[in-house]
This record gives sequence, structure tokens and C-alpha cells, in this order.
Amino acid sequence: MPGYVEDNAAASAESRWWHRLGRSFISADSYGVVLLLVIVTYVVSVTLTETWAGSIVLTVQLATVWLVLRTSRARRLARRVADIVLGLAAVVAVASFFAHNPGGERGGIFTVCCLLYFIAPFSIVRHLILRRDIDTETLLGAIATYLLIGMFFAFAYKAAGEFGSIPFFGSAGKGSLSQDLFFSFVTITTVGYGNLVPAANPGQTFAVIEAVSGQLFLVVAVGKIISSLPSRGGRPGS
Repeated sequence: MPGYVEDNAAASAESRWWHRLGRSFISADSYGVVLLLVIVTYVVSVTLTETWAGSIVLTVQLATVWLVLRTSRARRLARRVADIVLGLAAVVAVASFFAHNPGGERGGIFTVCCLLYFIAPFSIVRHLILRRDIDTETLLGAIATYLLIGMFFAFAYKAAGEFGSIPFFGSAGKGSLSQDLFFSFVTITTVGYGNLVPAANPGQTFAVIEAVSGQLFLVVAVGKIISSLPSRGGRPGS
């Protein structure tokens, strides 16, 4: 009988855990929705490759950052700075429909994307630090932050490629947004396939910074959160 009761309790706890995880992906105030929107941003960015599609990509960035600031309860100063950047992004998005200078237009779009993705991770990290509980929501927020960092560097590479005097990847060309995203996440995870390599600075310096910061965040932040999560049975660390 005791074993039967314990098994029922464990099954009930596991059911509640999956229920909470599922709610995280449908609740407007959850990092699960943020995580889904980041994935949508990635898909849109690598799918829409035409020049005119830059405004659509930027619109998705606006929605992502707005949701991040809302979910992370950003401070008033951060919101004001973000409002300025979001306003600038909106102007760039509108102007991109009428501009006919691909290099300058796309470079401006990707620079604004960098600013957006520079703000978002800091807001999430601050919110996670202030949260008392370490739970599934905390883990989803940390994963979203990790992906946002990767997106930030991808757009940084793309902006550098658009404004640079030489092709960003040397003989491989300046690279498409899809290639920049691929290179960014290969770098942040330190997989290092070597098929794409920045030909000069600032790309090389960005790559080093991304590799180091990505690994530190993954090991220190995400690893600590996972080790501190309560088990489905309710006992921390088990």
C-alpha cells in the first residue's frame, strides 16, 4: 500500500509538471511564448530572403522585444530606451519599402535588430535574478535568453557584412542572413564546423566574444538553474 500511494503521488506530480509546462507556452505572461516567438523569428529570418522582406523580419523583431519587455517587467528606464529603439525600428521598417539602396537599407535594418536583441536578454536576466522561485518558467527564460544572444550576434555579423569593405566570410562572400544565423549558433555552441569563417575584424572579435559569453551563460546560468530545479516529485536536486 505505501508503495502504491507513493507511485500515485509521483504520477500526480509528473502530471502537474507537464500541465505547468504546457501552460507556459500558451500564457501571455510566460517565457514559453517568448521562446516560441524567438523560434518564429528564426524561421522568418531564414525563409524570407528577398530585400523587401527585411521590413517583415524587423516587424517580427518588434513583436519579440515588446513581448520580452512585457514578460520580464522591464524597468521604466529600460522601457524608455526600448521605446526609442522600437520607434527607430518602425521608421526603418517603413522606410525600407521606399528605399532603393540595398546595402545601406539592409545595414540599417540589421543594426536596429542588433539594438533590439541587445536590450531583450538583459531585461530577462534581471527579471530571473529578482524571481524567488527557480522553476520551469525560470528555465524557459534562461533558454530564451541564450537564443536571443545568438540572434543578437547573428544580426551583428549581418550588419558588419553589409557595411564592411570586404566580404564578411572572405572567399565565401558576404553571407546571407541564413548563413549568419547558422554561423552564430555554431559559434555560441562552440561546434566549430569551420565552413564559414569571418575574414577580418570586427567579425573575428565578435565571434570570440560570442563563443566565450555563450559558454559561460550556458554553464553558469542554465546549468545552475537545471541543478536547482525541484524534481517532479517536489524535492530539489533529485
